[in-house]
Amino acid sequence: MIEYHHEGMTVASLHDERTGSFQYIVVDDATKIAGIIDPVLDYDPRAGATSTRNADLILDYVRANGLTVEWLLDTHPHADHFSAAPYLAGKTGGKTAIGEKVVKVQKLWQDIYCLPDLPVDGSQWDRLFADGETFRIGSLDARVMLSPGHTLASITYVVGDAAFVHDTLMVPDSGTSRADFPGGDAHALWRSIRAILDLAPTTVTYVGHDYGKDGREVNGRATVAEQRRDNIHVHDGIDEAEFVATREKRDATLPLPDLMLAALQVNIRGGRLPETEPCGTAFLKVPLNRFGQDE
Repeated sequence: MIEYHHEGMTVASLHDERTGSFQYIVVDDATKIAGIIDPVLDYDPRAGATSTRNADLILDYVRANGLTVEWLLDTHPHADHFSAAPYLAGKTGGKTAIGEKVVKVQKLWQDIYCLPDLPVDGSQWDRLFADGETFRIGSLDARVMLSPGHTLASITYVVGDAAFVHDTLMVPDSGTSRADFPGGDAHALWRSIRAILDLAPTTVTYVGHDYGKDGREVNGRATVAEQRRDNIHVHDGIDEAEFVATREKRDATLPLPDLMLAALQVNIRGGRLPETEPCGTAFLKVPLNRFGQDE
């Protein structure tokens, strides 16, 4: 766990090497009230087994620092890991939340997975945030920015001088995340990124993934000024047409994420696993021949 200190706020960062995912604990220093952003529930696809290793490390930090968890916040339904939000909510009493556009993602993937009984009203979360909505983490003011493009439901949480952007931006040498999933759109991603880059230059963007490009040390943060100067996909001087062409060309070469077909059927349920069947075991579904990939 790495800690970063802002005025009146501590951001603790936990990196999951298996999925390349960053998980964040946002702490109001004055009240010791916290929000947890994008926690990971571990999944071994070879064994079909879940575990709570990452989530328990977060709980260890919460206990060691005497924190009260108020929020479990997802930025979108993830395609590369299961959400641990419901597990952590059960352990801490915190409320779960996500952007209100998640209902569009639920409807899209309900059809793909053939889940006619799945509620597609966002009722799996305690709170659905609208674009521009505000809330508090202790005494910290937080604001929600709708950030579609990577998914229909992606949002950014702005807390003080920090913006938790997850898959909308990456660190400057890695550019941006893909926009070719069902419901994704490179033009929408461009508009979302420009809105983030209009934040104050000293705002720190905390990203959702890093894979240590070219062997460098893994890094999950960069200021808006650094993004505008150095981001290989969206630095100042690149226009929408150039960005979209670059993004779409890159996306055309990418395979599906390893855990996508497993993760999304869990995450459209708010991070809950499918119900157990009469034999006492729960099963994940794989839609055959729905996503053809030429090798």
